[in-house]
Amino acid sequence: MNMEAFVLGCGGMMPLPGRHLTSVLLRREGDLFLFDCGEGTQVSLRALNLKWKKIDAIFITHTHADHITGLPGMLMLSSQVDRTEPLYIIGPPRVREYVEASRKILEMYINFEIIVQEIAQPSVPGIVYRGDGFLVRSVPLRHTRVCVGYILEEDQRPGVFFPEKAVELGVPRGPLWSRLQHGNPVTLEDGSVIEPHQVMGEARRGRKFSFITDSLPVRGLAEEVANSDLLICEGMFEKALRESSYEKKHMTAEDAGMLARDAGGVGKMGLIHYSPRYTNHDLKILEREARVHFPHSFLTKDRQHIPIPNVD
Repeated sequence: MNMEAFVLGCGGMMPLPGRHLTSVLLRREGDLFLFDCGEGTQVSLRALNLKWKKIDAIFITHTHADHITGLPGMLMLSSQVDRTEPLYIIGPPRVREYVEASRKILEMYINFEIIVQEIAQPSVPGIVYRGDGFLVRSVPLRHTRVCVGYILEEDQRPGVFFPEKAVELGVPRGPLWSRLQHGNPVTLEDGSVIEPHQVMGEARRGRKFSFITDSLPVRGLAEEVANSDLLICEGMFEKALRESSYEKKHMTAEDAGMLARDAGGVGKMGLIHYSPRYTNHDLKILEREARVHFPHSFLTKDRQHIPIPNVD
């Protein structure tokens, strides 16, 4: 099953030419999930030819403009297509107020169901969405407004199937092999019962995607994002501006690198939500400072495609 992320916007505070505001689309086979919806999200979706009308859920971290102002346009555009499935919009308190006010003031015509779910206790980690074989959790962050991060985790995958063991135990090739691979015992003609663990290796972990922005460093966050195959984390400022960064309750790129390092098991970490003070050339400063602590750090950029393969 394929999983891949698309960076739709990597900027913070204000959009710049070639740098839209923060938004990431995650595609897991036929499921599409949008994390934040900054200004310019529609442009990148169109440029990447992504099926925005099939987005299942939109996860909003907080109600600052640079993370949510792309949402009204998305909703209005969605009304122009046939859609039978509901769209879930999930976020901390005031997300519902924002959606309802936008619909009313803009007199939106929406021809499908929108289900807004506010996170009742954003200061406590918890499951906010479940799908077939995965779940999405919110984790509390520390910003100037109530803010959460999101973590998508897949269920464990079955272990490797060993056909030679099945043959050795007398299990004929065909439907019985499939039953064993799906975790079900089978009964042979002689009455003997073969259990899946007799022909399968140990269960393998599923993939994990974490999206963390905007926040000061938070105690316990490293444990939450541990073993992420892909961690997308804000790194808004260089360490020389740490005092200003902390006043605005943002992480520096160095903080992001230390978070990935301390978490353990992180495959790679993409920096996002850059201050507009940095030119594209200047962004290398942020990357260098993150890599001091976590060498597998990289700069995200608009319309970047990031595969997230299974690691056996």
